[in-house]
Formats: sequence, structure tokens, C-alpha cells
Amino acid sequence: MKAVAPPGADAMLMRLVETLEMQDGRWRARQGDWLLDSHFQPIFSFPHRRAVGYEALLRVSDASGQPVSPLKFFEHLASFEQQWAADRLCRLLHVHNFVDQAGRSDDQGWLFLNIHPAVFVHGAQQMRALDSSVRTMQALGLSMHRVVLEVTEDIMAQEADFERAVANVRQTGCLLALDDFGAGHSNFDRVWNIHPEIVKLDRSLLRRACGSPRIARVLAQMVSLLHECGSLVLLEGVETRDEALLALDVDVDMVQGFAFGRPVPGMLGPSGASEEIEALWTQLDARHADGRKAHALRIGPYRDAIRQAQTALQSQAWPVACAGLLALPGVQVCFLLDEQGRHLAEPLLPPDVKPESPDPRFQPLGLAGDARWARRPYFRRALDEPGVVQMTRPYLSLHGARMCVTLSVALRVGGRPQVLCTDVDWSSFEA
Repeated sequence: MKAVAPPGADAMLMRLVETLEMQDGRWRARQGDWLLDSHFQPIFSFPHRRAVGYEALLRVSDASGQPVSPLKFFEHLASFEQQWAADRLCRLLHVHNFVDQAGRSDDQGWLFLNIHPAVFVHGAQQMRALDSSVRTMQALGLSMHRVVLEVTEDIMAQEADFERAVANVRQTGCLLALDDFGAGHSNFDRVWNIHPEIVKLDRSLLRRACGSPRIARVLAQMVSLLHECGSLVLLEGVETRDEALLALDVDVDMVQGFAFGRPVPGMLGPSGASEEIEALWTQLDARHADGRKAHALRIGPYRDAIRQAQTALQSQAWPVACAGLLALPGVQVCFLLDEQGRHLAEPLLPPDVKPESPDPRFQPLGLAGDARWARRPYFRRALDEPGVVQMTRPYLSLHGARMCVTLSVALRVGGRPQVLCTDVDWSSFEA
């Protein structure tokens, strides 16, 4: 069996095709003393509970047949031309193996292909070579919309031609994945500039989030922002059940890692990961149910107190109406806003708290009685649902320099809407 190259392919591709050979039912490539092989690691979708793609990974053996790091193979290349040729050979090898194996298993998932950033910029501007690569995949029966090219962020900060290369590659119909996002100097500007269909979050983010509830919350917000940018989010390096559970909880679309499947050279058939994902859903549902019950118990007294203050404001003076609320542990401040978010009265502090900010570094942001809070979520949501107590996500309080949440509720006094708010230390609600 011979490897496929389309008529009129560029000279480099024709030479590379000749290095492919079928051994033991798989395609391999011979480069001097090096033998190159393909392994594939599944990528799973949480909502679909099945593999939706596979990342092709290079495996290299030396002259004695011993496995060596792919990095060692690339390090021996003496020129950029050799680097470009080796990079193209790897993708050619992976595509042949993927088409052969996916055809046997009737799999229609994506093929994720890594590409060296410098090769990406250079190769995407060599239009004949780019056309040859596309026609090779088409000749093998692999539609370009099933190909995902993975590029790393670093080249974007260095190459003025990167966006032109992105435009050329996009015309082929493939998808782009921004790899290793969150490692080093990640920048959302790059996401906005190239609009990758998929962003792969680096494992370092997962590792930090597993050790810190605060970072886990930030990771969830990062995933949400990437979704708003128009990208799917893939978290790589998921190795344990706890990491998988956190990945599901922060709402990533896809996961990749040893917890779901290791890279394998053979068939891309079904695995037991679907059952594992369903078990994760079940565990997460139970954890959230328990968390909601515990949270309801902790927040109950604060909800009751702000409702009582809401009622009392109809007939009692501002300080008197909020006395019960201010007596609860962790309350930082109470304030009352008009329909435009301006203070209707001086903010109230608990009896044992001085008006000055506890942290002198934040003294300029102390009790700002003339401030306007109309854009704050707690204000807008309260006005949208009058009479319903709202609660924000944790954020840095402007009074006290501590993490807090704000409870708020809208009421009407004298026919005009008002919003009663209280900041409470987040530590009062954490488990």
C-alpha cells in the first residue's frame, strides 16, 4: 500500500510521501535512523458524554528501536527548511493514520494537529504547499472541517504576518485552536484578534484552581469570557477524578487527559469514558445539592434580616430599620440607593466598626456617601425583580479591602423605588 499524494503536489510533499510505509497495520515514516509513529489521545465533550475528537501526537524511535522524546528528533534538524519538512511529515503521517483508523471505527470526530508556530506562519503563506496539503486530505477522504490546527500564543506577539497566515488557513475550511492558553503571558487580545474556534486551557490553570476556591471561581469566569468571545473551551491535562469534577464545574466544553484516555497507537474505538462522565455529572449534581442546602442555612439569617429591614423602612428611621441587620456577624456596611443608584442616606456601619477603612491603603474608597452604584449587578438585578433578595458573586469590597458579597432588595417608599443593600464578608458564607 502506498501513501497518497495528489497530482501536482509540491516537490517537498512528494518527497515526504515516499518516506511513509505501512507496518503492522499502521503508517510509519522513516527519517534516517528515526522511525516516526502516530498516537491519538481522545478529546471528550462533557455535554455529549463521548469523544468528539483526537489529538495526534508524535512518537519517535531511534536506530536501536528505543523510544526517544520527539523533542530530540526535532533538535537534530539543522535548518528551518528541515524543520518545515519534518513538521509537514508529521501531519502527513497523522492524517494517513487517522483516516485509516477512523474509517475502520466509523468515527467522524475532529483531528487535532499541532503545528510549530514559525512553520504555521511560513507555511500558510506558501500557497502551493498549502493547496497541496488541502488536496492531500481531500484525496484521503478527510474533510477540512474535521481538521483542527493547534497553534500556541507565543508566535502572535512576535510575527507581524500571523494574522495573514490565519486568514489563509481559514480559507481552507479548517478550525483553529489556541493552545496552552493560561501558560506564561496569556492575553485576551490574541483571542479577540484571531477568533479561534477552540481555546485549550493549560493544565497549570487547572492545578492552581484545584488548590484554591478563589482561583476556581476566576477560572469559571475565564471560561465564561472565552464563551462570550465565541470560542469553545477545552481543558487539557485532566488526570484525576477531582480535576475532572472541577473541569465540569467550571463549564468547559471539552476535556483531554489521562482521566479519560491515554494516547494510543491503535484503533480509535469507544471507551468507558462515557460512563465516567455520567458518573461525574451525578457526583456534581449531588455536591451542588448539598452545597445549596448548606449555603441556604448560612445565608438564611442575612436574607431574613434584610427582608425585615425592608419592611421596617416603611415606618421606621433608617438606622433603626437596619439595626438587626447590622448586628449580624460579618456585615460590613448597609446603604440605601435611589432609582439612579445614588445614596439616599449616609451608609451605616456595625456599632463596633469605625468609619475609617480598616485597611489604610484603601482609605480613598471609604464610606462614599456621594457615590453612584447604578451599574453594579446587585442594583440592576434588584430593580429588575422588586421584593426579591439578590446576592452577588464574591468580589473585593471597597470598604475593608476584603472579599464580600452584596445582598440587595428593591422596595417602594412614597411611591418611588429604592434599593437596600448590605455588604457581608464572604468568609461568613464559605464552607
